[in-house]
Amino acid sequence: MSQAEAAYEERPRRRGRKVLIGFVVLLLVLAGLLVVADRVAAGVAERAIADQVKQEVAKQDAQSAAPQVQVGGFPFLTQVLAGKYEHISIVLTDVQGPVRGDTVSVPRLDVDARDVRASLDTIRSGQGEVVAERVDGRGTITYDSLAKLLDRPGLTLGEQRGKLAVTAPVDILGVKLTVVGTADVTVRDNKVALRFNNLNAEGLPNVPLARTLLANYAKGISVDVPLPELPFQLNVRTVEPKPEGLTVTADARDVPINSAG
Repeated sequence: MSQAEAAYEERPRRRGRKVLIGFVVLLLVLAGLLVVADRVAAGVAERAIADQVKQEVAKQDAQSAAPQVQVGGFPFLTQVLAGKYEHISIVLTDVQGPVRGDTVSVPRLDVDARDVRASLDTIRSGQGEVVAERVDGRGTITYDSLAKLLDRPGLTLGEQRGKLAVTAPVDILGVKLTVVGTADVTVRDNKVALRFNNLNAEGLPNVPLARTLLANYAKGISVDVPLPELPFQLNVRTVEPKPEGLTVTADARDVPINSAG
């Protein structure tokens, strides 16, 4: 084959490769644009849901920093068309809720809404309900807030080997002592039940009356503490003492996570 013939056959191959490369580049550009558009649409939805969550928190007479919302699953736009979303994560920080005239502090409340239903019209107009089949929540109540509810001067709470620990000054038979001990913590009717069954005080007078007075003190701080009303109809399931505070887990089903329009 002559050089002229070989060069003639090579030109179509090069043109074919250029066309293929150009087509691949075009597909990549289009894919990138679709991803950007998808994330922009998700961002719009996240801001709309955050506004609704803010209203939901206010309904409980509570306060918090601006909600952080993230819509999970990809692509987002196909979820919009289907009217169902895999999950929506909501983070509330600096939550302040009223209980018995005091304020309970929850530094962070994480809420995870699963299998969320919302029609295209609801997303577009902001009118209607966004309903989650399941909502799970996890938050931490500060020990300072919990101690205020017990209303005992000088009493402090903390965590000790996975138990709720208490330290408090007391006056028993004219002797100033420091009471220490732990409590059993359970959930009862959406309240935290504290039962201080193991209190001691070094230097406690060795007389029956002194032990009775100490037992009465333990009984006085063994109470059912109501929790602030949680958003999204969350019901408390478990409580667990942690170094940073009393960790609460809660859940609910078939929950509107926005206010009906």
